Amino acid sequence: MKKVLFVSSESVPFIKTGGLADVVGSLPKYFDKNKYDVRVMLPKYMCMKDEWKDKLSYRLHFYMDLNWRQQYVGLLELQYEGITFYFIDNEYYFNGSKPYGDIAYDIEKFAFFSKAALSALPLLDFRPDIIHCHDWQTGLVPIYLDNFRYNNEFFRGIKTVITIHNLKFQGIWDKKTVMDITGLPAYYFSLDKLEAYDNANYLKGGIVYADRVTTVSSSYAEEIKTPFYGEKLEGLMQARANCLSGIVNGIDYDDFNPATDTNIARTYSVENFRKEKVKNKMALQEELGLERDPHRMMIGIVSRLTDQKGFDLIDCVMDELCQDAVQIVVLGTGDERYENMFRHFAWKYPDKVSAQIYYSEPMSHKIYASCDAFLMPSLFEPCGLSQLMSLRYGTVPIVRETGGLKDTVEAYNEYEKTGTGFSFTNYNAHEMLATVRYAEQIYYDKKRDWNKIVERGMEKDFSWKNSAKLYEELYENM
Repeated sequence: MKKVLFVSSESVPFIKTGGLADVVGSLPKYFDKNKYDVRVMLPKYMCMKDEWKDKLSYRLHFYMDLNWRQQYVGLLELQYEGITFYFIDNEYYFNGSKPYGDIAYDIEKFAFFSKAALSALPLLDFRPDIIHCHDWQTGLVPIYLDNFRYNNEFFRGIKTVITIHNLKFQGIWDKKTVMDITGLPAYYFSLDKLEAYDNANYLKGGIVYADRVTTVSSSYAEEIKTPFYGEKLEGLMQARANCLSGIVNGIDYDDFNPATDTNIARTYSVENFRKEKVKNKMALQEELGLERDPHRMMIGIVSRLTDQKGFDLIDCVMDELCQDAVQIVVLGTGDERYENMFRHFAWKYPDKVSAQIYYSEPMSHKIYASCDAFLMPSLFEPCGLSQLMSLRYGTVPIVRETGGLKDTVEAYNEYEKTGTGFSFTNYNAHEMLATVRYAEQIYYDKKRDWNKIVERGMEKDFSWKNSAKLYEELYENM
């Protein structure tokens, strides 16, 4: 039996700010239970909902050196859906209304978390064969592991994987402070290890010391070796290319299932979507005060409203797009300029545009189920989950060919009658607009072809089962 420990700063259903939580909360359930004992270690944030905090049971506590002080480390435990979750407790570090805050504070918080996660293992009687770290918040784990093995045989031979969910966030702070906080020897703060551009970089350290590095799609693994996507670490990614691979994320097919979803007005499947899916559109039009028209093409957007997601392109051509025979439904929060841009167009075209500037899981399901197309013109996208959800619900994705979008959406070819969506290559507003209009043309003039695109998308399997098999192969190779 192989033992694997996931170490992460978030996981559904306990705490979530993005796709990382979906991965850490869903993936462990899909490993072969006869071969793998996969457990998860998280911080016990004060901002977790009481319904979860009340279920945690005390396991043990100890004191640990950090930043010239003795720090309390509590360990709590919860069995959830067959997986053991451990929670590192320290109210000084994990208080506050959000899991992340000021980076200066987070740097110390996640140094504490990384060291505590490893220090707890000998007391737990759980010695993992592999520790799977996620993003910069756990970048110090492979470094502490390297450091610990000199004084403690328990840590020798444990392998590490680090998964980069978004290379943009690296955990960078000044070297002297990080040396002080972590208590690591100066040896680790050289150019070929933790140091990058005169600062300490948690993610870089993790990438240098991990046995394997993965990203959340094959294309993104290639892209981050180039200056445009590499966020100043492209040289390191090239140097580690022999240990670098991309495994595309999945989604939980039980949670996202149009045949059983209780959030939507009418359930449907690949067999009957031609008749039933449109009833969701009618219900959503009524709920949001849009013009009721079953034949009008509806385009959905569910996203953080940021530059990364391509909203500057949409901003550029939104007025032109509103001249077309489409309705646009937006759900999400983010940069004020984009929030206000959508509010403006919802005011200007009230029967065509609906701006829901908040986030709600049930509303997101309604949008995936109701819309005909889903727009996602990202500047870069390590994996992206929204396009997988829209494929699952028979909503045709319109994406830019980057990262995970390129790997998961096959562009429609009207001559060969293949493809599951529409895509464009260059980061250009009018190229995006032309692609949206091409999709409109197929929707209105070639309805049978459109329905075939929907059908092929719904038949694709992007469940975690496939991804878990690839992670199992990765672990076996280690």
